[in-house]
Amino acid sequence: MDRPLLISTIMDFAADYHGEREIVSRTVEGPIHRYTYRDARDRAKKLANALLRLGVREGDRIGTLAWNTCRHFEAYYGISGIGAICHTINPRLFSEQISYIANHAEDSYLFLDLTFVELVEGLADSLSSVKAYVVLTDETHMPDTSLPNAMCYETLVGAESAGYEWPELDEWTASSLCYTSGTTGNPKGVLYTHRSTVLHTMMVCMSDTLGLRSVDVVMPVVPMFHANAWGLVYGAPAAGSKLVLPGRQLDGESVYELMESEKVTFTAGVPTVWLALAQYLRGSKSTLTTLERLVSGGSAMPRALTQEYEEDHNTRVIHAWGMTEMSPIGTTGNFKPGMTELPAEQRYDIQAKQGRGIFGVEMKIVDDDGNELPRDGEAFGDLMVRGGTVCDGYYKGEGGESFIDGWFKTGDVATLDPDGFMQIVDRSKDVIKSGGEWISSIDLENIAVGHPEVVEACVIAVPHPKWDERPLLLIVKAKGSGLDRNAMVEYLSDKVAKWWLPDDVVFVPELPHTATGKLLKSQLREDYRDHALPTIDAAE
Repeated sequence: MDRPLLISTIMDFAADYHGEREIVSRTVEGPIHRYTYRDARDRAKKLANALLRLGVREGDRIGTLAWNTCRHFEAYYGISGIGAICHTINPRLFSEQISYIANHAEDSYLFLDLTFVELVEGLADSLSSVKAYVVLTDETHMPDTSLPNAMCYETLVGAESAGYEWPELDEWTASSLCYTSGTTGNPKGVLYTHRSTVLHTMMVCMSDTLGLRSVDVVMPVVPMFHANAWGLVYGAPAAGSKLVLPGRQLDGESVYELMESEKVTFTAGVPTVWLALAQYLRGSKSTLTTLERLVSGGSAMPRALTQEYEEDHNTRVIHAWGMTEMSPIGTTGNFKPGMTELPAEQRYDIQAKQGRGIFGVEMKIVDDDGNELPRDGEAFGDLMVRGGTVCDGYYKGEGGESFIDGWFKTGDVATLDPDGFMQIVDRSKDVIKSGGEWISSIDLENIAVGHPEVVEACVIAVPHPKWDERPLLLIVKAKGSGLDRNAMVEYLSDKVAKWWLPDDVVFVPELPHTATGKLLKSQLREDYRDHALPTIDAAE
């Protein structure tokens, strides 16, 4: 009975009980690669032997700069399987942040895809702890690189035997390391253990979470460098699901072609990906024929997009919420009994929320004094969480102010309703404080995106002499659209309270995003802090 919860047991289960199930990967080199869980275990064990031969020991950090591919999948298991720490680095970060993260983690080796060779060549002199670089490719495609001590992954793995017995580690052994995106200040590291990862895997597979099954074909569009692909690279093998890894091509056409050719039933990613896919489907007059469930997280899924997927493609959209600090999933928007029979508009109201708390994660909302607020769907306050998959601090002891009496302060302002559904009102730093009342930038954005000529919307606070702050709406409109400020305000006027209406609307060619696909509101607040609102003259 007293058996440790280890990541290696996930791979062993998949290989022993679903060994013939496929892992399909679009490689960085181009071709589609296919093999099975049984094959993947053999190669993960070969990698384990290679790492040990290189002198990697328990607790060593091994960095990865890689897309969702079979080689990255093998690294996940081969590295953690020997007790080392798989440190996934987001390549979309600024180069200075990548250097900071690799040095802060003290990575001893760095595994990288071909796509990032040139990037890392420019950073190599600043990576003080990295002994060697492993390029995730074969000899045919191995580049002539200036990286010191560069090695070819296939050559490294090919020289080893699959004869290896996973060690029986303590389940509290560190297994992987992810850094927050660091929109303000330096990124902070979140260190996961084998125990927290296996617990999260079981939670992910539960029916009312993501409900992964052996008959599913799972395609994580969310990158493996973003909070462990939301646990799907552990959940799919634990369920025995076929796993489809899309590589670096995440445009609408590429995602659609892979979904259809591999008969994907389940996928997950951020709203920007689902917007791009929807635009491709509209333009090509295509439809999704096998996709049953689409999980969206990272930022709010526009209600209009949820409706489009469900009504045009018969694909159920499941809103999910979580954080890197939570392994990461905390809520999912699956219906309770009777909700599927509700009128469509009421169902979409429920789906617009971030979802119900899942077993293993406790949530509460508190006021500024730390007093717990009622779960009535109306009171909103700072969202706090705790549980076996929630970290209790950041790597090397940083960011202690986020951890209060055993609870993690998420930085989100939220409501909790009597049915257990949580809805993010805003990030605490993004909520608009106007005349002593709060305006949700997220709600305004979601309503604005419902306009058929709006591609993307962002709402930020702009200083106001009378009201403290007022909302400014930034719009990316559809090509050829004649939408103007007055028409946009008119569209919103019967959908929100009058005092919520934006004081101005600015049309922009594009909006900035963080490395994880979220709107970069900190930059926009800086860019528009001196924006002259039409209402200011009247107030003065």
